[in-house]
Amino acid sequence: MSGQVPAEFAAWRLAWADEFNGPAGSLADPATWRPETGGHGWGNSELQCYTGETANAALDGAGNLAITVARPDLRLAAARYGGCNYTSARLITKDLKSFRYGLVQARIKLPAGRGIWPAFWMLGTDIGTAGWPGCGEIDIMENFGTSPALVHGTAHGPGYSGDGGITASLDVGTPLAADFHVYSVCWEPGKIRWYAGQTLYHTLTPAGLHGRPWVFDHDFYLLINVAVGGRLSQHPDRSTAFPQAMLIDYIRLYTPAE
Repeated sequence: MSGQVPAEFAAWRLAWADEFNGPAGSLADPATWRPETGGHGWGNSELQCYTGETANAALDGAGNLAITVARPDLRLAAARYGGCNYTSARLITKDLKSFRYGLVQARIKLPAGRGIWPAFWMLGTDIGTAGWPGCGEIDIMENFGTSPALVHGTAHGPGYSGDGGITASLDVGTPLAADFHVYSVCWEPGKIRWYAGQTLYHTLTPAGLHGRPWVFDHDFYLLINVAVGGRLSQHPDRSTAFPQAMLIDYIRLYTPAE
């Protein structure tokens, strides 16, 4: 097993993976991933329009999925993207691939800059009936461009959502955009642990919710995206480069060996 897996899971087995191998310009596996599209702010007053175009989400031919955030010219933004000044992609596995428990891990090289908000996360598959945050949300990795070395891991549920999510962060010491890093959660019944590389930096159990509902013992699906701006982030400024991409080398699920 790769040394990228925290040592306490060395005996676990690989149960599923997407390695993002394929020709440059091709879509991520449509049997696993589909785009969510639109530019309505996504509940956070975000500035981007998520598209289904390969210009914003495609394999790079070098073993990575590239999610590219770009700034189209003003006429194109008005005609094609509903007036949004930025384009990006948000890929999800909803209704295609879901999971319950395991070590969920991705190796990612982040984009950088003020207003750039990349994330790798999970939502409960019952979101259509339970709504959000009743379905539960597990944010495996988030980064805000104004803190280039800081990774955040957060859980959201009823009574602890949005700004009130239960969160922790780790300063890895160098900008996350400088190289690939591995981000993981170990998700078990009644416990979630967050890792950056080999470092455990956040643990949550029902006791940590102080009587609020634990909504994480059911199926979840994956999401990966790059947002721009938003209520929890900041607007880009002249220092922010466009276009740029988040590169995802792989996403893997490990489970205990039987």
